[in-house]
Amino acid sequence: MVLLSYQHPPIEAIHLGSLIAAQGYIFPISDHVLTMKDDGTFYRFQAPYFWPSNCWEPENTDYAIYLCKRTMQNKARLELADYEAENLARLQRAFARKWEFIFMQAEAQVKIDRKKDKTERKILDSQERAFWDVHRPVPGCVNTTEMDIRKCRRLKNPQKVKKSVYGVAEESQSQSPVHIPSQPVRKTTKDDIRKQCFPRKSVLVCLASSHSLIAYTEQYVEYDPFITPAEPSNPWISDDITLWDIEMSKEPSQQRVKRWGFSFDEILKDQVGRDQFLRFLESEFSSENLRFWLAVQDLKKQPLQDVAKRVEEIWQEFLAPGAPSAINLDSHSYEITSQNVKDGGRYTFEDAQEHIYKLMKSDSYARFLRSNAYQDLLLAKKKPESEQGRRTSLEKFTRSVGNGLFPLHSSLERQRLTP
Repeated sequence: MVLLSYQHPPIEAIHLGSLIAAQGYIFPISDHVLTMKDDGTFYRFQAPYFWPSNCWEPENTDYAIYLCKRTMQNKARLELADYEAENLARLQRAFARKWEFIFMQAEAQVKIDRKKDKTERKILDSQERAFWDVHRPVPGCVNTTEMDIRKCRRLKNPQKVKKSVYGVAEESQSQSPVHIPSQPVRKTTKDDIRKQCFPRKSVLVCLASSHSLIAYTEQYVEYDPFITPAEPSNPWISDDITLWDIEMSKEPSQQRVKRWGFSFDEILKDQVGRDQFLRFLESEFSSENLRFWLAVQDLKKQPLQDVAKRVEEIWQEFLAPGAPSAINLDSHSYEITSQNVKDGGRYTFEDAQEHIYKLMKSDSYARFLRSNAYQDLLLAKKKPESEQGRRTSLEKFTRSVGNGLFPLHSSLERQRLTP
């Protein structure tokens, strides 16, 4: 507990300690309430044999042996509480036919315990009682913070729970037998199985996610060199980086231009796409929006010693009164940005940048996709392969003539051509 206080605030440390105590790994010596208290209470670590992660799931017969053993020891500190006495009476009626066997087991355990040292016996008694405080808690006490998976299964399938003759679930491990009413057994229906396996909300979410994933995959399938063979070759599995050189060129292919229309982010992360979009904005006299967005992106990468100077430059160019490239901000974003500039940092213009981004995405980007400039790039057709093939042959022939190499002719033609 002291160690936890050094690393966390006291309230969080007490909460964390209560979670550990509720699971039965530590327990108070003075009482049986499994919570952590910051009042000088002494706690003891539970023996690994009794850990919830290591021990078996206790049944009512084990609980009966424990209560019977407590009565045999006849010590003031081990007297049964009222709820324990009631549980013992119920268990005795339930296991009347094998009560003699339970009594004999309890008596044998008492004889073994009496051979142990007094201090060791006290520790064992407290550890055993703490174990049953977890699995058969005092009425009204919450012993765990999370539902056990087996308990969840029993709550969802009450017809699967074993019933005892006195109405106590044999598999129950967190409630007292006194407070668990018997439930009528009913046959499982198709609707029950359907609700367990296919919750409606989960199905709708899964279907929506699946459709989104399928649509995304179909849209980008031709851009994935692992799925669609790349031309001239896949640079990830070969030493040829020609494909990357083509992608970085300033003459975009039709496939690359098509990708700009997928989303606004696609055109922003492509250098050529940004240049084309900037030209379009210049034609509409709104290029300051994109230039501001790019300036803020660049600000986030600046060295710390240059940040303050760069913040002032961006403010004077785009936001200050009478700025040469003033951008259109709403009053809320402008007020936040004005306060942030007083203590400039890399993220001073975060709100303003987000506002401009949404403005360009909803307005300028949509118009760019409908513009003639983009449509011309998108619909640009390559010349027919036949014409391209003829041109290539002609170029090869011209090159051969220029190098002094003539095509082969018959011997008669060579003699006629020879002067």
